[in-house]
Amino acid sequence: MIGHTSQSRRDPWSRLSSRYTPLLVLLACQVMPLAQTWRFPWPEDRIARYTARRVSSPLVIDGRLDEADWQAAERSPRFSDLVGGRPGIHDTRAAVLWDDTYLYVGYWIEEPFVEATLTERDAPIYEDNDVELFIAGRDAYYEFEINAFATIYEVFFIWEREFESSGYSRRPEFDRSRPGVKPFTGVGFKEHPRGPRLGYWNWDMPGLESAVHVDGTLNDHTDRDRGWTAELRIPWRSLEPLAMPDGRALPPRDGDEWRMDFSRFNRYKEAPPANDPGGWAWSPHGVWDSHIPELFTRVRFSTEPLGRK
Repeated sequence: MIGHTSQSRRDPWSRLSSRYTPLLVLLACQVMPLAQTWRFPWPEDRIARYTARRVSSPLVIDGRLDEADWQAAERSPRFSDLVGGRPGIHDTRAAVLWDDTYLYVGYWIEEPFVEATLTERDAPIYEDNDVELFIAGRDAYYEFEINAFATIYEVFFIWEREFESSGYSRRPEFDRSRPGVKPFTGVGFKEHPRGPRLGYWNWDMPGLESAVHVDGTLNDHTDRDRGWTAELRIPWRSLEPLAMPDGRALPPRDGDEWRMDFSRFNRYKEAPPANDPGGWAWSPHGVWDSHIPELFTRVRFSTEPLGRK
């Protein structure tokens, strides 16, 4: 019976256990670190991957995404629930293109009632319906948000523990005493292994161009809209602060990889039983927090032009 095993029945196992204890300890020491190396709330093998290809000629930034290169670009899968990975209620997709001068990103956003309220640059666009882009370097990352009014919001984040060693402390634009600079610890994932960040809410990406196009009537619920599209273009030279710590090439070389996050947030929710979180991403995070670069989509840059695989 349980709790009444005799001593004679325990002795053989005790002898066997003693004989192999050193081996078991050695195996545990080897296996446990492997189990603990991945400390993030979404499986590493489920992070999305994408190949960005070169455009045939520079793109006009008007938000329409109607040029031949955008039509030929490989689009992401339908965005999924940021936390659980379920398909989004409304279809949202993104694509990435590039040339030697610019990085291009486009979004296709299904939206039955397109709406926006904020019109002042760097207003809290996340309080509207929006789409967002994060671009990560080794020790810093950039956040961009845009709503259907084409109002944008930008922040530049630097990991606190790398602020000195990566050279950011020696650059005037990253003077941490300037207005608009404050500490940041994340949103829903507060215990990031790299610790806190410095957020630069005074940051404006040099040369950034962005635009939206609404396929319907903005802020008019008397009819049903089809949605909206968003387009942006960033000069590679403007990403130098992200590329600085590890000296990555700008523009990228064939096969180079950048980590980028693509997401969409809606203020309203679909009625139950839809269980709509109102936040979707190309590659989910497993937690309500976009600020986890280790979970960003892996974007590989190919020098092959569009139309070739």
